Amino acid sequence: MTEIRFKRVAGNDDLPLPAYATPGAAGMDLRAYLPDGPVEFSHGQLKMISTGFHVELPPGTEMQIRPRSGLALKHGFILPNSPGTVDEDYRGVVMIGLYFLGNDSFAIQHGDRIAQAVIADVRRFPSVEVSELSETGRGAGGFGSTGLK
Repeated sequence: MTEIRFKRVAGNDDLPLPAYATPGAAGMDLRAYLPDGPVEFSHGQLKMISTGFHVELPPGTEMQIRPRSGLALKHGFILPNSPGTVDEDYRGVVMIGLYFLGNDSFAIQHGDRIAQAVIADVRRFPSVEVSELSETGRGAGGFGSTGLK
């Protein structure tokens, strides 16, 4: 079986490894590593939060960092680059950018589940330059060109 390898940052001896909360979960929970205490957010603040782990992904995969629905809908946190991508060759600490849209201040505590990671296959193709692209019914229509209904 292919595995995802995690290495703790120095001092991170209390957080559980990123893990799937249920047998059918698509994403594994990522927790806030805040050994110096909670991080307080006010409306409009963007802060980087450490997960306390480095990761080694299997070849041909990426880790997609996505919001947790409860943190987003109940408390007003979004991930501004969602989904974020952790490449298979990255070995630094996995960090989560949290942007707070809520009105009242909110503190993220050490160990809080702040994001989820979905492991996805990556396909790579060679790039070629051409003078023309194939025609389609949609053509160059973008952003809302197919309508709402």
